[in-house]
Amino acid sequence: MRLSPRLILGAVMLALTPGPDSRASTPAAPVELRILALNDFHGYLQPPPGGIRIDDPADKTRKITVEAGGAEHVATAVRQLRDGHGNTIFVAAGDLIGASPFLSAMFHDEPTIESLDMMGLAVAAVGNHEFDEGKDELLRMQNGGCHPIDGCRGPHPFLGAKFRYLAASTFEKSTGKTLLPAYAIREFGGIPVAFIGLTLKGTPNLVAPTGVAGLEFRDEADTVNALLPELKARGVEAIVVLIHEGGFPTGDYNECPGISGPIVDIVRKFDRAVDVVVTGHTHRPYVCDIDGRLVTSADKYGTIVTAIDLKLDPATRDVISAGADNVIVRTDAFARDPDQTALLESYNRLAAPIASRPAGSITETLSRMPNASGESVLGDIIADAQLAATRAEVNGGAVIAFTNPGGIRNDIIRNDEGGVTYADVFASQPFRNQLVTLTLTGMQIKAMLEQQWLDPKRPRILQVSAGFSYSWDAARPIGDRVAADGMSLHGARIDPASSYRVTVNNFLAGGGDGFTVFTDGIAPQVGVYDVDALYAYFRANSPIAPSPGNRIMRMN
Repeated sequence: MRLSPRLILGAVMLALTPGPDSRASTPAAPVELRILALNDFHGYLQPPPGGIRIDDPADKTRKITVEAGGAEHVATAVRQLRDGHGNTIFVAAGDLIGASPFLSAMFHDEPTIESLDMMGLAVAAVGNHEFDEGKDELLRMQNGGCHPIDGCRGPHPFLGAKFRYLAASTFEKSTGKTLLPAYAIREFGGIPVAFIGLTLKGTPNLVAPTGVAGLEFRDEADTVNALLPELKARGVEAIVVLIHEGGFPTGDYNECPGISGPIVDIVRKFDRAVDVVVTGHTHRPYVCDIDGRLVTSADKYGTIVTAIDLKLDPATRDVISAGADNVIVRTDAFARDPDQTALLESYNRLAAPIASRPAGSITETLSRMPNASGESVLGDIIADAQLAATRAEVNGGAVIAFTNPGGIRNDIIRNDEGGVTYADVFASQPFRNQLVTLTLTGMQIKAMLEQQWLDPKRPRILQVSAGFSYSWDAARPIGDRVAADGMSLHGARIDPASSYRVTVNNFLAGGGDGFTVFTDGIAPQVGVYDVDALYAYFRANSPIAPSPGNRIMRMN
């Protein structure tokens, strides 16, 4: 039935006439919340060399480098991004510590924890690198106290993190309980918001087995979905996941025309109740829509802070809109925070005399980037240094050294004079793993090399010392890629039945990265720290030039 214009106007007037309940029926304005997010800081208290590479705004086919990062600048960026926003929270998605530069690592990352506390970090997921020194050390990072071996090295007592580490998927097998809280609930404008923190399921394959002994890492999506009834019972509808797992996007730092990697399937498995996912681990920046959810990552080393803006419905208490902006922490745009400067100076006064010690010199930059066969210039030199440190009979009698590519964290960059300091050496080998020399048969060496492809999507090609060489065939099936007759030591074929003294770091010796063959080695002898072996090698052999890169040969 069509209404006459008079009836329509009357209906409109009636609707516009204030009634006794009109004020009560007016919907309340949405509550706005700004979440500032960081991931993979890795103790970069000072700006990382090389900053961040982004598309050239003037020519998208080119890349440019922007100087960015550093705790002094991150603190200012966080403060300015909070300004004008009544409801804010600063969160992180793991790997805040571990694989850190000298200034942080020398003090077992205590200065990084203090720095993030001063910035107002509230909650953080635990990343795999938080387990680099084991679960007890992670708990010390949370609770404070002196290091059990090195004691109190810093300028003042270490009180532990004021922010809360979260580990929803990490369970202690002995108790069946999570190592750290699974989530934290914060209220904004009377609306509760849950932050669930968890690390990737594959953590045991990325850290030394001793560091995660007695722990179980459960499926990420199953863990989150299982928590939802408990959160809903507590009146929570708005849910943010902080997960130390990520993806590989296409596009520039603030977009995501396409993304692949583990995070895609994980997000798709999340219940629809999950609203926002803050990610990390892959060291890639992106702002994505995956399965209708906002998914973000802030690159690495503090070069980006992600500003996530949510609107919360006071009636449903759920998220009604979400958007994000990856803000580059440009060193020329965000001034140094004076409190952070003072903190860094207090630690640097203790560290500088050690960091500045001359190590030697290089003829050109030593890159950790592998060639097509998996061999890198810096990997060759590190393996040579480890062999040199353990070749003498009294030090282990090694004839071969292997090192894992994941333990090589930074290039050693040539400056104008070519000089290299202890800090430069440390930056390339920051884990302070001890060397272990053990005996393997030729057959075990081949079996160990086959384990480089246990994860076909992420092969881990070990770096090898001078004198040892081998070939592998990419066309052959996994488990049979290394030619037994292609392994040689100083020109002589490796005999499957003969025994060889082999040096690795204690991470590999314990079966790290899936190299379980090393755990079958016999007569282990523990030696110096890897970084000290490399420092001694520089002292004895400088100037150091890149090797030819012909120790590993790839067929097909």
